[in-house]
Amino acid sequence: MKLLVTGAAGKVGQNFLARLRSQEAYADWEVVALCHNRKVEETGHVRTISGSLADAALVQRAMEGVTHVLHMAAVKESPDLAIDVAVKGMFLLLEEARRSPTLRQFVLISGDCTVGRIFHRYPEPITEVSPRMAYPGCYALTKVLEEVMIEQYQVQYGLRGTVLRAPWIMEKDDFKFALTFGSDQFGGPPWSALISAEEEADFAARGVVPLMLGATGVPLKRSFIHVDDLVSAIFAALGNPAAEQNLFNIAMNEPVDYAVVADYLARTRNIEAVEIQTPFHSNWLGNSKARLVLGWRPENDFEALIERAWTYMRDPGDPRKIWYPG
Repeated sequence: MKLLVTGAAGKVGQNFLARLRSQEAYADWEVVALCHNRKVEETGHVRTISGSLADAALVQRAMEGVTHVLHMAAVKESPDLAIDVAVKGMFLLLEEARRSPTLRQFVLISGDCTVGRIFHRYPEPITEVSPRMAYPGCYALTKVLEEVMIEQYQVQYGLRGTVLRAPWIMEKDDFKFALTFGSDQFGGPPWSALISAEEEADFAARGVVPLMLGATGVPLKRSFIHVDDLVSAIFAALGNPAAEQNLFNIAMNEPVDYAVVADYLARTRNIEAVEIQTPFHSNWLGNSKARLVLGWRPENDFEALIERAWTYMRDPGDPRKIWYPG
């Protein structure tokens, strides 16, 4: 088997390759990592090809003899790169995939930005048949386009595609820094859009965490996934005939309730929480289909997110860094 991985140097890619190397079942798989700005180490059966997804000749070379594609490459709020990577790059990969005599499966990692995350209100759990409603910005738009493109290649050419749609992906101490008011905040929302600079500075100095309230004034609920569970879902889908021509939500069994998080941190670490009113809507990314069809189960709940984040000791050689703007 020969696997092409894009986005291999990212959070999910690095964890996936580490797991792949440790599993005997994949010992004879050849892996090609198509890299652009960042590289992965060539070890054992992993080799790299450097260049842009928008380069047709490069994509053609990278796809030679490939049996499986794991497409994770993405850009965030970078309009100058969005079309090259998400539209042209995706098109070139899909064109090579449909013409390939060896391809068995094309796996796309998508995100809940396609259904608006917490920006749009859904009156029921978000399933794989819920309408796509991207939130503002080019990143969410590109993910919608990618999902639609792979679906149409399945319709037009019988492509054996699989889409794994994940919410906000956590690893290491991400969750801890998603809840800080300091300058080292991970992800969003930016507090400057919700509270005054004076409040933000005061909360940072006091070391409190946010108890975000939704648009209706009740505590917000938001879906998350730990990177280990997403990687497990990739392995559950890779080479699985039941995953072909299917879209799966890959999320925790229940969304994280910010009130429950605040209570847990108060009980276990004596950390105070402050209520922050937001315009956002609670969501529940339902994972029933993945559990039923793939036999996959997430192992990390909200307590695991907290405990793993608060006990993680970051190596000095592994600084917190935002790789992509937006």
